[in-house]
Amino acid sequence: MDVRLSSEQRALGDAAAQVVDRLGPQAVGRLDDAERVAKLDAAVAASGWRELRTATDDGTPWASAVEVAIVSEQLGRGLADAAFLGPTLAADLRRRAGAPPAVVAETVVLDAGLAAMAVADGSVPSDSVVIDGRGAEAALVLVPDGSGHELASVGVGSADATTDLTRAGARIATGSDVVPIPGTTHVLDHDALAAWTALGLATACADLVGIMSGAVSLTTEYAQARSQYGKAIGSFQAVQHLLADAFVLTEGSRSVALHAAWAVDALPPGEALAAASVAKAYCTRAARDVCETAIQVHGGIGNTWECLAHVYLRRALLSGDVLGGAGVSLTRVLEHHGIGATHGLR
Repeated sequence: MDVRLSSEQRALGDAAAQVVDRLGPQAVGRLDDAERVAKLDAAVAASGWRELRTATDDGTPWASAVEVAIVSEQLGRGLADAAFLGPTLAADLRRRAGAPPAVVAETVVLDAGLAAMAVADGSVPSDSVVIDGRGAEAALVLVPDGSGHELASVGVGSADATTDLTRAGARIATGSDVVPIPGTTHVLDHDALAAWTALGLATACADLVGIMSGAVSLTTEYAQARSQYGKAIGSFQAVQHLLADAFVLTEGSRSVALHAAWAVDALPPGEALAAASVAKAYCTRAARDVCETAIQVHGGIGNTWECLAHVYLRRALLSGDVLGGAGVSLTRVLEHHGIGATHGLR
């Protein structure tokens, strides 16, 4: 694995960084700025980042999972409140099923197993969770059949605020029917879903890396500006130790997340899923530690609504739960090595 980014990949990261630096919330009060949110969503849509995993003429995706991770990291760093993870996973599912691109804004139904699921009678449980619900009209689900899973969609209800203040969740619309996707040419087998899950985990890990990076930057700037006893608190050794540990966790997470993203397209599905699961377990725990450190270093203001530190923590909690948290991820790793019961599709 060559960890060096190409000039095109660096340019992609710079472009994503410029968008979130210009249109990201920057402050808790700006989360309710509808005009800003609309401009950010339009910029993300115009960039084509949500279509990075759509199919080319030969069925391969336009971009690798590394490019997806590069964008995801920058969106997480800037607390971008525009849909990305859900539409990206939906586009990749359509590609793997040989389905045409979506004609409406689309996301996915997620659970802690290997995939979004519909129960055997073709209905979707009312408590099914939809990520990136803002603006989505439909969500993809998987309907079991004898040889694998077929792709279908359901309607999405109105988006509601969740723990994560930057990405609205949603529920399946009441009475929504499961509708098969027209034009689908492939049944999704276990390997296809394992590779898709690896992409979802790797993308969530990249978001967590961005969250950690943003939280460390926010806290470092505060430590340089906040004074106690006539000195910046960043000059105190106890604070330096906390920030150094947070930085080390961030860089370690970046390494393992980049490997997970590379593995999605470079390794067999089982190996890719194992790599992504290792990354998810590490990044989930690291992100919580880093965000809690950010709140601690901010002191009393870190526990107030106006401080952005809690917004980073809230986003980290949701990304850490996507397709299963640290416990589920570690279980997958053990099963990959033949230890423990199989945690397969329900």
